[in-house]
Amino acid sequence: MRELKILAIVIFFTAVVYWGVEPFAHSQMHPHVAPADFAFKDLGASEKKGDATKGAETFLSAGCTGCHGISALGMPAPMDNASASATFGVVPPDLSSAGAIYDKNFLAALIKNPTKALNVEHKFNETRPHPMIQFFGLGGDLDQEVADIVAYLQSIAPVAPMDDKKVFTDACQRCHDMKYDKIMSTTDKDALKAYMGTIPPDLSMMIRSKGAEYLTTFINNPQKQLAGTSMPRVGLSEKAQNQVIAYMEKVGDSKKAERDNLGYKLIGYMALFTLLAYLWKVKIWREVH
Repeated sequence: MRELKILAIVIFFTAVVYWGVEPFAHSQMHPHVAPADFAFKDLGASEKKGDATKGAETFLSAGCTGCHGISALGMPAPMDNASASATFGVVPPDLSSAGAIYDKNFLAALIKNPTKALNVEHKFNETRPHPMIQFFGLGGDLDQEVADIVAYLQSIAPVAPMDDKKVFTDACQRCHDMKYDKIMSTTDKDALKAYMGTIPPDLSMMIRSKGAEYLTTFINNPQKQLAGTSMPRVGLSEKAQNQVIAYMEKVGDSKKAERDNLGYKLIGYMALFTLLAYLWKVKIWREVH
């Protein structure tokens, strides 16, 4: 009976630490932030219905091909990666999959006001303009022209589902390495450092160091988790962002399922061992008395 009382005391204080102290420590290390907003409400939403055919014409007339390639349509990037890095600070994305992986409201806002859409107004301003030129329209209804461009990008996007790795490379590889999978950023490191202020981290172990919950809000809006960071808002749809995180988990934490399963087995073993130890103790003391 005395041993059971000791066990009860140990359990009580363990519970106090686990449900009292640990949550407080966690709240200090990982402050609560608002959940990811995949509707991008702060950017607004256009009610205009885009016309992909007109969007193709507007896309060309606006000079988008001066920076961007569309490899799916046989339109290569106008510069090689080294030249693009030196010119813009970061290699402009190929837009073949943009309509599939990025949210349409984000794309519309990005075309109209890149600095606001990317949430980097603290980094770029009138004295230091963003390398992506703001689209002021071709003389017609600006919102309609933007909606047409977005519709065009959606019309040329892959119809078949993209695999997780492809989504990652299209969304993240311009800045980040994934060395565990032999993926290196397409932008020159020196140019990237000058553009960002620091070299963006290799993401091989980011899933282990930060966790999926943190990355979900961080990728959606980096400023929520790290105010003042130079990392822009990515603008991925919820599906595409989940694919990016799934890929990061596959590369950086491939043993997660095995580790979780082993944890349950270990808990079961310890419970069984405790029971057997207690029964053995009862038997020994019964013989003594």
